[in-house]
Amino acid sequence: MTRRPEEPPKSSSSAPDSVDEVLLTPREKRRVVREARRQALDAAYELRMKRKRAKDGTSWRGHHIVDSQGLAEAFPDPETPEIPSSTVRRRITHGVTLVLLIALVVAAVVLVGMVQRGELVLKLGADKPTPTPEICPAETLDYPANKTVTVNVYNGGSIEGKAGQVAKELTKRGYPVKAIENKSTDYASPTVVISGSSGHAAAFNMQRNFPNSEYVQDDRADGTVDVIVTGLFNGLVAPPKVDQTPGALSCPRLSPPPSPPPSEPAVTAPIGG
Repeated sequence: MTRRPEEPPKSSSSAPDSVDEVLLTPREKRRVVREARRQALDAAYELRMKRKRAKDGTSWRGHHIVDSQGLAEAFPDPETPEIPSSTVRRRITHGVTLVLLIALVVAAVVLVGMVQRGELVLKLGADKPTPTPEICPAETLDYPANKTVTVNVYNGGSIEGKAGQVAKELTKRGYPVKAIENKSTDYASPTVVISGSSGHAAAFNMQRNFPNSEYVQDDRADGTVDVIVTGLFNGLVAPPKVDQTPGALSCPRLSPPPSPPPSEPAVTAPIGG
């Protein structure tokens, strides 16, 4: 009788788990082991992350909590945000104000340039009336009678009583004297004779009696004559030596004088007082 050889006892550690493991090569077995380890590591990692998410406040009872970042990602801002109407009005007001200021600055620069070049003349305030140019009458006048000349005598000097003394002398010569008063003058002449346009002949008569006198015309309508004697006055021409020939009024202050002053002024004794 033939005896069967004894089989070695089976070991649980060395026995293959399945038929597939028996068919795998050692290299493939190592690969399977590595893959199993990798899957185990991945599962452990997912478990840790799940526990972490459960504690970071982003989930509650299995539901995800949406935060501000999530809302911003879900509802992004529009490309052209809507601007409030108050902001639009404020920006328009600022723009208009800026444009007006720039326009004013440009206009001011242009005006200054025109003024500097003489292209524009600025007039501040009301226009002053242009004074009528002062002229000396040039017509030839006849010497009128003394009694036809009405005279106002004024003292323009510092010596009191001079106007009264001159008026008394004129009255002796037949002149009607109307007013005797004090009055200042800006003319540097011994005597100033003043009349209107209708009193040229009467003023001519006075100038022949007052040597080196200055004639001034004003706008009076009557034919009266004002005589202002200043501190330079020394006396009248003696009555016999008064030149009564026709002539013109004398205005020494005007250049050139229309007529020479009366020649050979015979002066009477100085009137004092």
